[in-house]
Amino acid sequence: TCSSAFHSHVRNTAVEDSIFQIDPPEEMNKYRSPLVSRYTSKEMSYNFSDKKKFITWRKLWIYLAKAEKALGLPITDAQIAEMESHAEDIDFAMAAEEEQKLRHDVMAHIHTFAHCCPTAAPIIHLGATSCYVGDNTDLIALRDGFNILLPKLARVIDRLANFAEEYADLPTLGFTHFQPAQLTTVGKRACLWLQDLVMDVRNLEQARDNLRFRGVKGTTGTQASFLQLFQGDRDKVEELDKMVTEMAGFKKAYLVTGQTYSRKVDINCMSTLASLGASVHKICTDIRLLANLKEIEEPFEKEQIGSSAMPYKRNPMRAERCCSLARHLITLMADPLQTASVQWLERTLDDSANRRISLPESFLTADIILSTLQNITEGLVVYPKVIERHIHHELPFMATENIIMAIVKAGGNRQECHEKIRVLSQEAAAVVKQEGGDNDLLGRIQRDPYFAPILGQLDALLDPKTFIGRAPQQVKKFLAEEVRPLLEPYKANMDVKVELVL
Repeated sequence: TCSSAFHSHVRNTAVEDSIFQIDPPEEMNKYRSPLVSRYTSKEMSYNFSDKKKFITWRKLWIYLAKAEKALGLPITDAQIAEMESHAEDIDFAMAAEEEQKLRHDVMAHIHTFAHCCPTAAPIIHLGATSCYVGDNTDLIALRDGFNILLPKLARVIDRLANFAEEYADLPTLGFTHFQPAQLTTVGKRACLWLQDLVMDVRNLEQARDNLRFRGVKGTTGTQASFLQLFQGDRDKVEELDKMVTEMAGFKKAYLVTGQTYSRKVDINCMSTLASLGASVHKICTDIRLLANLKEIEEPFEKEQIGSSAMPYKRNPMRAERCCSLARHLITLMADPLQTASVQWLERTLDDSANRRISLPESFLTADIILSTLQNITEGLVVYPKVIERHIHHELPFMATENIIMAIVKAGGNRQECHEKIRVLSQEAAAVVKQEGGDNDLLGRIQRDPYFAPILGQLDALLDPKTFIGRAPQQVKKFLAEEVRPLLEPYKANMDVKVELVL
């Protein structure tokens, strides 16, 4: 049989035998999150990497030592210089061994840092608790994550604004309930998408700017350990908090915390990302619907395959990916809500494992969504002839009010004309729905002697551009007053291209 012949061929072919005997690389035996291995950018992946996290821990210990020294604690320049010289050369193998032994990640890295900084070892982490490095590092990652996302969102808006401007006056069918409605323009519809994204920029900027530093607060947020270090000098403790906050690049610290900063902060951050996910899902759903109508398509590569079974297909896979990931981004919002609600008193540790997953995944997901959407908006294809055909199919029905007004101006009776058009419209609708024919309402009107006084006006009455209202002017004003000024802070980041893994 074919099957036995195939297996015989495999058995008798040395090359293929060797292929079947080779074990896959070790990493192929492990689950790898597609967010990291397939989708997200290197900069966002690094932002939540262990390397950045632990380097940030060491920088925070250096900030603390510098501030404590400046405020009079017996810490030497040599100790600080030693710490600074080893800020980034982390022995991850040693840290892993220490954590396996101690079952405490912060203490493992304190020991690892102390090993290469023997002079500074006695003052590393002086007066601090684990959340000094843990929470403050998270806040830095959140801030930096927003700073990575915002230029990407700005680029999407820029591309979409250019698209809206180009097609500001191209009439297209509007849809309500996904049923044909009054005409709009391709550019005006794009402005509906833009309006949501403009709101997202403002929300992300606000979430970033509202972030504060946890600062130097001690075990339960009372700063008692630092008050003891400075022999009851409250002013020095307050100044210590301020100095470390400024060294970390924050303008303010939270005035009160428990052991951790309030987990409501995570809710605020992730809710803005979930809201962005909702915007992107709506935009990409619209693009998918329009692709089905063959009015608009996302970019399609020359050798791209839409379906393994149907060679003719041009599936909107980029928009589908955005929708898929946007759903994930939206559902992640449940995690910080649950976490904040179950934090007992000054703190419980059941937040930790959840936050290690949900916080990075929110930013990683938003990152790839924006990169994909930039790719889509840079290559949107519009098919004006298809759009025009769809308009002409529906426009006779939409023009009936204009025709009634023209008859009245010519001396006719409004109610009588309304009844005439109602009857003719029902007949034309029957042809479309029951016979599968074209909309012949216009022909019926032209053949009816009642409408003879306005036959010469029909072409003007049926010009699509008379049905789009102020859409072109709305586009122009919206782009000039709302969109372009919003993009000014991001002008230096506009020329960046994205390479997608498709």
